[in-house]
Amino acid sequence: MRRHVRGSLGLLGRLSAILLLTVTLEFAIGALIYERTSQLSLQEDEARRLAEHLVIARKLLIEQPAPERPALSLQLTTDRYDVHWSPSAPPPQQLSPELERMRRQVVVWEPSLEKSSLWLRLNPARPAEINGGLRLSDGSSLYFAMHNSGGKWAFALGRMGLALIPVIALLIAGWLLIRQTLAPLRDLTHATHKIGRGSEVVVPEAGTNDVRNLITAFNAMQARIHRLIDERTETLAAVGHDLRTPLARLQLRLEMVKDDEVQQAMAGDLEEMGSMLESLLAFLGGEKDPEPPVRTDIAVSIATVVDAFQDHGDDVTYDGADHLEMDVRSLSLRRAVRNLIENALHYGQRARVSVQRKGHEVLIRVDDDGPGIPRERLEEVLRPFSRLDDARQRNTRGLGLGLAIVQKAVAAEGGQLTLANRPEGGLRAEICLHLPRSVGRG
Repeated sequence: MRRHVRGSLGLLGRLSAILLLTVTLEFAIGALIYERTSQLSLQEDEARRLAEHLVIARKLLIEQPAPERPALSLQLTTDRYDVHWSPSAPPPQQLSPELERMRRQVVVWEPSLEKSSLWLRLNPARPAEINGGLRLSDGSSLYFAMHNSGGKWAFALGRMGLALIPVIALLIAGWLLIRQTLAPLRDLTHATHKIGRGSEVVVPEAGTNDVRNLITAFNAMQARIHRLIDERTETLAAVGHDLRTPLARLQLRLEMVKDDEVQQAMAGDLEEMGSMLESLLAFLGGEKDPEPPVRTDIAVSIATVVDAFQDHGDDVTYDGADHLEMDVRSLSLRRAVRNLIENALHYGQRARVSVQRKGHEVLIRVDDDGPGIPRERLEEVLRPFSRLDDARQRNTRGLGLGLAIVQKAVAAEGGQLTLANRPEGGLRAEICLHLPRSVGRG
């Protein structure tokens, strides 16, 4: 069975993303408010320069005759300030609190502008531009516009860059603290994977109170699980020993039966009972791995299994590599192949076994000529105690654990077992084992 890995952020990644989003939003909103406030609040030097420019422009315009004032306004216009004169009186203006604060900043530098009814407004087309006007002593109006220079934007960008330095430092410090806080959870995750493979790992208690409580509960839980597994294994071993003894006595007493037909029937029943006992003990033998992987020539090992069946007169053939070495649990793998061959003989009368290597995969196939398995039940037959027979028949042997034992043995090797109906008829059982990447092509 292939394991599908879902691409998603881990807990550390999610917390880091939340921290990044929070700090980014705080910085963006703060920068926006600060820049907006900077636009609406003149700096001291800007207020002073505007006040000086207005006082000079007012004095020069009031000293000139009205016909010459438009030309003088053009001369008073600079890159920073636009000046325009109008003979009509300025309309009354209602200033917002922000603009009123700006007007007071200008009046502080030149109190005489207070008597000139100085007013300000924002240009709707250019929010960064401030317009305004004042009344001259003869009732005419002086209008002006103050432009923000590009240098201010460069200064603002530089100021934002400097503000990013503590934000980035905060993000790094927060990420390190979160990573350190979640370290016990990573240890717990690694221990969970090891326990799933039958190992017992005591996770040291560390972290916050909630994490410590979780680790304590986890250690207690795995201790109970391993204790139950050990008790089950010991019980099965004892039951297996106790059942083998009367089976052995029955086998001896079978020699005393004179009727050959009855003797053969009883011998078949005893053999079936022995096979059922062996398969039950093999499947429920516990989670601990009793057989470590060793370097094995699996081609020779499987060919030996085939030879054993041929010696009993079964129609079993082998086709494949002469030698193919890899690290496997030899006894467990041979039992798995033997179960597949027995299934093939039971349902198809003959079995064809092949071993081949494709890249970094080793494929062990057992084909038969039987009726196959309905497609909708291919997954079902891999479950323990599962049978295709709707009712137990006289010629149906075992407990329905053969394929479950095969799948368990293959999973222990990190491989996959697949069943598929062949187009020409019959069933193909395929074991796929993975070679390490460091192993060269054979």
